[in-house]
Amino acid sequence: MVPRYSRPEMAAIWAPENRYRIWFEIEALAAEGMAKYGLIPEAAAGAIREKGGAKVARINAEDVARIDEIERETRHDVIAFLTWLAEAIGPDSRFVHQGMTSSDVLDTCLSVQLTQAADLLLGDLDRVLAALKTRAYEHKTTLTIGRSHGIHAEPTTFGLKLAGHYAEFARDRARLVTARAEVAVAAISGAVGTFAHIDPRVETFVAGRLGLTAEPVSTQVIPRDRHAAFFCTLGVIASGIERLATEVRHLQRSEVREAEEFFHPGQKGSSVMPHKRNPVLSENLTGLARIVRAAVVPALENVVLWHERDISHSSVERVIAPDATIALDFALVRLAGMMERLVVHPARMLANLESLGGVVHSAGVLLALIGTGILREDAYRIVQRNAMATWENLGTPEGQSFRANLLADPEVVGRISAGELDRAMDPAPHLKEVDVVFARVFGAAAAA
Repeated sequence: MVPRYSRPEMAAIWAPENRYRIWFEIEALAAEGMAKYGLIPEAAAGAIREKGGAKVARINAEDVARIDEIERETRHDVIAFLTWLAEAIGPDSRFVHQGMTSSDVLDTCLSVQLTQAADLLLGDLDRVLAALKTRAYEHKTTLTIGRSHGIHAEPTTFGLKLAGHYAEFARDRARLVTARAEVAVAAISGAVGTFAHIDPRVETFVAGRLGLTAEPVSTQVIPRDRHAAFFCTLGVIASGIERLATEVRHLQRSEVREAEEFFHPGQKGSSVMPHKRNPVLSENLTGLARIVRAAVVPALENVVLWHERDISHSSVERVIAPDATIALDFALVRLAGMMERLVVHPARMLANLESLGGVVHSAGVLLALIGTGILREDAYRIVQRNAMATWENLGTPEGQSFRANLLADPEVVGRISAGELDRAMDPAPHLKEVDVVFARVFGAAAAA
């Protein structure tokens, strides 16, 4: 992922230095596990930890270049690293990687990196959830128009809108916790996963020290259905980001103007049109969501490998793992900031709600007419006729409000009084159960 959309905390997880530190930790723990069970001398495991650890602790760009130089000759990344490491350890390096295969190191390392990335993403989600909860309570009873098919439907509240997004991101968080657990596995089982040259207890030892669990059956690689579930989860989270970003983009449209991204002092919207205030953050989030979702299909295709292993998945993961996690991390932090500073215009929301002359209260009028004893079909016909007359004449000299049209309708006169009609068009019923929804979303104690 390009630096423009990379936060240093997430980018560092995928930096070569971090990868090599994890590789060393796996190798050192494996040696310590072997020593624990009497498979190699304890002194050798100690030398590996002390001498190798000192070298890895100060790894820098020159060391990375040296490993790359070795790899150009060996054509094998793990062997290149082991060769570089042996330069510091000396004769005891013969006990490094004993009975192991490259996938033991590579796959277990990827598991560590994905759990590190997941932990950052969970923190990001917590910030998004906090922002949405704060703004939802702030606008718990702020009336706005609900839209279906992009058309005015009935009143709702802006707080309810945000509560819906909060609930989705809360589900996303739970999904990511599950995906993290599923991918947090280690494989130290040797060639084709039979433990022919390494004790299974070593795998359990390494996994436990890394905060992972041992893969029950690894063939020679950790099964990629685990990784597919992880990247699918990232894709679902990205779609939630885009759903909220799309809402903000619509609300900021000139014709709507109900909410807008914070416009910084000195910010410019156009090189030629000084008046422009564009929803650049939410548009950016829409694009980043596409990047994250683009990792889903390749991750699913990685599930299918030949026999006990091949490396068709490797090149894919070297791209999608950093790109998807870095992009999602950046997007979540940007989304949180956008929602924390979102500018909301309640007066404009109310004006839009009534901009169609009151027809958005048609359901209440329909129920009121049905309550007088007429058939639902007849009541619907009466209400629709007056709603259409209101809609079609909006802004014209002969145009009247929905209320005025209803009170002039012979089929309404005598059935509903003006006071009853006003009660039917009162937005209050759309607020009366807001607390119920908030209790469901945020918990009864929080909603009180």
